[in-house]
Amino acid sequence: MGRGASFIGWTGALALLTMAVGSYIGLFVVGADVEMGEVQRLMYVHVPAAWTAFFAFFVVFIGSVLYLVQRDERADRVAASAAEVGVVFISLTLATGMLWGKPTWGVWWTWDPRLTTTALLLAVFVGYLAVRGFADDPERRARWSAIVGILGFVQVPIVYLSVVWWRSIHQPPSSPRSVSSDILGTWMLNFAAFLLVFAWLTARRTRAARLEAELEARMAYH
Repeated sequence: MGRGASFIGWTGALALLTMAVGSYIGLFVVGADVEMGEVQRLMYVHVPAAWTAFFAFFVVFIGSVLYLVQRDERADRVAASAAEVGVVFISLTLATGMLWGKPTWGVWWTWDPRLTTTALLLAVFVGYLAVRGFADDPERRARWSAIVGILGFVQVPIVYLSVVWWRSIHQPPSSPRSVSSDILGTWMLNFAAFLLVFAWLTARRTRAARLEAELEARMAYH
């Protein structure tokens, strides 16, 4: 087994273990919120998923910058893989937010600034993936998507600050002062689990992308 495959294997096992522990604590150990009741437990998925999506798009940003500066194909592959995984996590963020919103706000969806900007963030990175599918030339594909990845990351701080900049029914950003220590600890544990899942999925996808690039190069040579 190669070093890369070993890393992927260990990361996957650790991600599964951490996710299981975090889910158990969130469901059965930490008490239900006094005001929101059992529905608050969705936040142990919703919040870490959002943080992980933001981190994924930051990886896209860094990988895109590195590609434009160094023309390093590995940076492009990591950026593309992180974008795919980030789209999954931001979709999970929106889905769990809707499940939380129905019993809390009475509607599945409202054009609240936080929800709207998050939906736009999803659309931007779906567009990033679409751009990669439009260009057949690998260099042009990497260059175009890198530009979209850099510009698209601007949407991340807009999403985060949307509840500060505009009137919103969404709760403001949480801090250690605004939540109890057990809730914060469970958030952080599940965030660690989600980051491990992100690392595992991104590593697997990056490896697959490398194999795809090698196959594409061989086909072009012949």
